[in-house]
Amino acid sequence: MFLDVWWDAAFGGVIGLLLGSFLNVVIYRLPKMMERQWATELAQMNAADQGQDVTEPAHETFNLMTPRSRCPSCGHLVQWYENVPVVSYLFLRGRCSACKTRISVRYPLVEIATGALFFFCIYRWGVSPAGVAWCAFSAALVALAFIDWDTTLLPDDITLPLLWAGLLAAAMQWIDVPLYASVMGAVAGYLSLWLVYWGFKLATGKEGMGYGDFKLFAALGAWFGWQALAPIILMSSVIGAIIGIAMKIFNSLREGGYIPFGPFLVGAGFTAMVFGPQAILGTVLKLFGL
Repeated sequence: MFLDVWWDAAFGGVIGLLLGSFLNVVIYRLPKMMERQWATELAQMNAADQGQDVTEPAHETFNLMTPRSRCPSCGHLVQWYENVPVVSYLFLRGRCSACKTRISVRYPLVEIATGALFFFCIYRWGVSPAGVAWCAFSAALVALAFIDWDTTLLPDDITLPLLWAGLLAAAMQWIDVPLYASVMGAVAGYLSLWLVYWGFKLATGKEGMGYGDFKLFAALGAWFGWQALAPIILMSSVIGAIIGIAMKIFNSLREGGYIPFGPFLVGAGFTAMVFGPQAILGTVLKLFGL
């Protein structure tokens, strides 16, 4: 029985490694797909305003499947054996096989992180609807964290399905959160940051966060219930403060000193998944000597 649990978890980890490779594609391409869509819509609006024919500009098909992955430096098409999670990176010594340009270490790190999260989820919840649900939750958060860090975007294509999946998981009793708590968590999560956003904007005239943060916090409320919102926002604020101070010390802040909040919400979400929301609250209170 003990070995069966470990075998199941190991299998989950392998699936996570494979999915992590796909998440690298999502992290890179989804924002570019969104930008192309916005550019097309803007061009169509301008054409309509000028009384011109509204036609979609012709461009190369670009989605999560097409075109094939290639080296951004030399255009070398990545072969299947160069795309084996982690192993290919080590075999290629972190460089393109054609032009020898260095490949970012983040690619295998995303794969390893996703594999580790899947291993944990299957080990804890088994090969069950709950285990699969938390694996999906983990994959979505990994993608959102890196996309937001790179582009300050939290795509609706991920945040909204994540929110609805949390409500469905609660309704089907796949997660240990009553449906009422899940619904109220989604509502309270969205409205709380929405109010903070407008309060900050009215007071300063600036936007302190984006609407994607509201939707992500609502999704976390759906997965953990309204009771978990306070611990999650406290933990995300602590994580953000620590990283922000470290970046300021090492002069690595971006222009304007802006740091996206989504990755810190993701960090708090993973902490809640592993340790539980109440454990987060206790840790934060101890940190401040309360």
